[in-house]
Amino acid sequence: MRRSVAALLFVLGLLLCGRAVAQPAPLVITQAEAVRGQWHDAAPPREGWAPVTLMDLWQARWPDHDGVVWYRLRWQQADARQPVGLLLEYLSLAGAVYVNGQLVARDRSLVEPLSRAWIMPHYVLLPASLLQPGENHLLVRVSGRAAYQPGLGAVRVGDPLQVEAQYRRERLHRFDLQMLDTAIGAVLTALFGMFWLLRRQDTVYGWYALNGLFGLLYGLNWVHDSPWPFPTTDGWQAFIGGSFVAMVSCYQVFLLRFADRRWPRAERVLLAMAGLTFVMALLFPDWMGPHRNLYLLPMMALSYAASVGFVLWALRRGRLDQKVLGLCIFVPLLTALHDAGAYLGYIHANAFIGSFGSPLVLLGMGFVLAHRFATTMRRVEGFNAELKQEVQAATAQLATTLNRQHALELAHSRAGERLQLVRDLHDGFGGTLVGTIARLQQAPEDTPKAQIIDVLKEMRDDLRLVIDTTAQEQADLAALMAPLRHRTSRLLEAADIDAHWRMDGLDGLHLEPARSLDLLRLLQEALTNVFKHSRARRVDVHIAREGERLRLHIADDGVGLPLATDNVLRLGGGGAGLASMRLRAQRLGGELYIESAAPGTRLLLDMPLAA
Repeated sequence: MRRSVAALLFVLGLLLCGRAVAQPAPLVITQAEAVRGQWHDAAPPREGWAPVTLMDLWQARWPDHDGVVWYRLRWQQADARQPVGLLLEYLSLAGAVYVNGQLVARDRSLVEPLSRAWIMPHYVLLPASLLQPGENHLLVRVSGRAAYQPGLGAVRVGDPLQVEAQYRRERLHRFDLQMLDTAIGAVLTALFGMFWLLRRQDTVYGWYALNGLFGLLYGLNWVHDSPWPFPTTDGWQAFIGGSFVAMVSCYQVFLLRFADRRWPRAERVLLAMAGLTFVMALLFPDWMGPHRNLYLLPMMALSYAASVGFVLWALRRGRLDQKVLGLCIFVPLLTALHDAGAYLGYIHANAFIGSFGSPLVLLGMGFVLAHRFATTMRRVEGFNAELKQEVQAATAQLATTLNRQHALELAHSRAGERLQLVRDLHDGFGGTLVGTIARLQQAPEDTPKAQIIDVLKEMRDDLRLVIDTTAQEQADLAALMAPLRHRTSRLLEAADIDAHWRMDGLDGLHLEPARSLDLLRLLQEALTNVFKHSRARRVDVHIAREGERLRLHIADDGVGLPLATDNVLRLGGGGAGLASMRLRAQRLGGELYIESAAPGTRLLLDMPLAA
């Protein structure tokens, strides 16, 4: 079995070697004849043919010729029974190919707007029916403009497999890598554009994104096979030239910002140049296109000078990320110099190699991002450690301050409790004692013991008022009001004052204990004042709930109070009793009005039910 496999492999190797021997290398044709023609010529002129060497760029021979040049080539075909591969390495701007008088290939537009066929090589498989033994004729019609390097490159004829393989290599170098370069540029532009949008203060990202955006527009020159949307080749080339100037201007600003340099005047000059070039390219394309070298060459020189300067500066004094980016710029700089030489005709090449440097630029910018991210993380970690220490110190200081504040609050609370106790004694027990003393003074000396006991019960009831309002979480206001109404009514009756009570909507109404006590004490103090000072014969007490508010109205027919000229006392004036009522009204969140009438006094409290 092993011997059979080895024998089969040996036979296949011999067959492959035999085929390689049988198929010689493709013929490279570099000698041709050329003659000028007009835009709409269907056939070449019979006279005027001149020998040329391919690659041929006709602007050196016919510098003012815009139109058509016909190229005539010949080759010897020993075996006309097999198909042949035909490769045109370079054709600019657009063309048509004839073999032995038959059209075999043609670009879409041979007149303005011209197809941009130079971006890719042309491959044609010639069938055996088109070939003839011996001499075969190849005729190429090239349409171009003298300002844009029109001409024809070398031609290969031979084994289809070998010629097609060469075509794929040429396409890889001249088109596929350019597409890859465009894709890389688009990714970097979008990435750094998003970084800038999320962090506007890092303008270096924004300038790199803007440089990348114009770089994408300029990169269309290498991958777009039509001048659309512009109607002429001049319009397209003017637009590409404007994009190049804008790209270089943004690139200069990016290098300055990345090197931590701010030169506002230089930046304004660069941006003004870019804007002016773009405007002129759109307004005067017929001039800006053919004369593009007048503004492209200075910008190319400026770009190379800035790149060299940045590389030297970064290697000598830059940070690590700046050094890495400088090294990554160096190789693309060399490829850019090669492409400039090919563009100017100093280097004979049918392909530009600038796209080979894109992976290095991608690597450099990736390192820049990674380095800045790592630096930022180290700063964040250091900031977190410093912040932790400061937080600990602040926490200790805050704890000390809180302890001091807590001690002060305890002292204030004790003082408040003492003051509250004084007020309650004044408003509650004080009023009860005043009434009791008055009653006992008016009573005969042989007052029965039961009457004295009743007085003590009243004082007990007043104390119970304090206890009841503070011992319950939510006290029913109507229930709390009943004992106070009973005691004050008896007190007023002892002074021959007729009390009339009216309570509306109090059933089921609950207030907080502190608010209930404040309200009852205010009512108690008001009625005590009526008892002590009014010399009234009648007092009306009206307590009503109106929506989310509670209104207390007390009116007597006594002598009234000495008040201001408007007969209204608003939270000011009066003695200790009035001051106590004012304070309680404030704690209840209400408004207290005391109005002197003729005769009598009216008191109004308007308070919200909610605390």
